[in-house]
Amino acid sequence: MEIFKTKQSLQDYLADLRKNHKKIALVPTMGALHEGHLSLLAEAQKVADIVICSIFVNPTQFNDPKDLEKYPRPIQNDMALLADGGCDILFLPSVEEMYPDKAESWYLELGDLDKIWEGEKRPGHFQGVTQVVYKLFSLTQPDIACFGQKDFQQVMVIQHMVTLLGLPVHIQICPIIRSAEGLALSSRNMRLSEAGKIKALALSRALKHIKEGFGKEAIATLRQEALQLLDAEGEINVEYLAICESSTLQEVQEIEADKNYVALLTAWVEEVRLLDNMILN
Repeated sequence: MEIFKTKQSLQDYLADLRKNHKKIALVPTMGALHEGHLSLLAEAQKVADIVICSIFVNPTQFNDPKDLEKYPRPIQNDMALLADGGCDILFLPSVEEMYPDKAESWYLELGDLDKIWEGEKRPGHFQGVTQVVYKLFSLTQPDIACFGQKDFQQVMVIQHMVTLLGLPVHIQICPIIRSAEGLALSSRNMRLSEAGKIKALALSRALKHIKEGFGKEAIATLRQEALQLLDAEGEINVEYLAICESSTLQEVQEIEADKNYVALLTAWVEEVRLLDNMILN
């Protein structure tokens, strides 16, 4: 695995690969890698000749400085996991390398995607996400970029950016990886106790209930039943649970035959904010 810490050194290396017409895939991450990230690496290896994984805890997408400070950074373990997984290139830049101009400004018109659900709860978050992903796309010029379904709204935001700016990148959405019991794997799970991880299983049970009843029961009924399942578990603070049209993430009350739908759920367990979702059709 080749490791680069500067943009210039990475660009020089990639220039040689492109001369040989190698197809390049990018897997952007913030580190604290787990099986979910490694599944993105495996998916990228299926569709590209060269896989670049980036590890960068991007400060512009955190609206809570404490959350940024607490974000896990087990870099040695991450590097070992990527090497074992057969990653070709690791890009490991500093904040100064990615943001040499501290006064840099960025704004992308994201419409309602920037205002609802995660956009509402974390103002400015998706501007920070698009800012750093655009930097990574411009730097690596990948043919394919792999993102996890678990951050569903983030993927829709990035797809919107690609369409809006006409970027020649195919966005590949990779399925959520879950524990044997059903918990969506996440870097934040490291902050849960064993009891908390068991309690958090209620999130996937609630989403599975919606999926099983989708198209059979009224949307409002399914949502209420799922909330009751979460409430019955106790000590789970639900931020939002919504059944939405997939591309716009607008909440719906009726199903249309030609559209796709997703259930989004965000809740707090043991002071840890957990995201989960389930594609419904």
